[in-house]
Amino acid sequence: MKIAVFGTSFNKDSESAAVVMLQKLHSLGVEIVIYEPFLKFLKNERGIFPFVCGTFSHYKELNSSFDFLISAGGDGTFLEAANFVRDSNIVIVGINLGRLGFLANISQDNISETLEKVINGDFEVEERMLLKVKTSSNLFADFPFALNELTLHKRDSSSMIVINVFANDEFLSTYWADGLIIATPTGSTAYSLSAGGPIVAPNAENFLLTPLAPHNLTMRPLIVSAKTTLTLKVEGRSLNFLASLDSRNQIFDPTEVFYIEKANFSIKTLKLRGHNFFETLRNKLFWGFDKRIKEI
Repeated sequence: MKIAVFGTSFNKDSESAAVVMLQKLHSLGVEIVIYEPFLKFLKNERGIFPFVCGTFSHYKELNSSFDFLISAGGDGTFLEAANFVRDSNIVIVGINLGRLGFLANISQDNISETLEKVINGDFEVEERMLLKVKTSSNLFADFPFALNELTLHKRDSSSMIVINVFANDEFLSTYWADGLIIATPTGSTAYSLSAGGPIVAPNAENFLLTPLAPHNLTMRPLIVSAKTTLTLKVEGRSLNFLASLDSRNQIFDPTEVFYIEKANFSIKTLKLRGHNFFETLRNKLFWGFDKRIKEI
């Protein structure tokens, strides 16, 4: 079995968990290939010297010979890992060396147990849809896909912007706001949630439109089918604005037109048997928590 390990950095509190992860992989006899900048971080910043392993530095090196990619970090690291995996069908295993961890949902206490289950095939694969964005000037040309969201927003503290939205070429609405988030179900627990958007189960096939600080009190988040093609045009007093596709940013001007549709491939993630999305909501967000109610 061949496993890639991707990461960027982690704090000292997670150092022992990273050691456990690497030692467990070695003891299981798998072929380990570590992202080269992450290997340098392990050695130079944390003094961790893994056993003999290979390295990779580009997504093109992750071919069909790999069985899994371990994302070692938080949800931000997981999003970057998805950028490396792309449409290769490699299953991502999210080990949480960060904070909240919706995507990187394997806790540090369960690393050894989880890796044993990975080797023994005792898991399920959950597929997460992505959105694809096309633009008139070919922004994000290298990888125009997002697992979480596309956000259009103003660049500075100037006046609000105007975003005209069309659904399947029919006018939907005009948003007067600081910006607009177009999120996937996976992204519903990320930036969209912070802006007051709804939580959507990850197996749903939807887009979420969540305005940022809308000036119209009747403007509320909206859910549409992922079969919908969305078109966005931005107006404002500024000469340029900011587009964020997951963790990647591009500046654009008012002539830009954004076309959003469902991607023709999905990201495959590992899900342990007996674990589900609603359990994650309860554990991570204390969803529905009321100390007056005994646990069921």
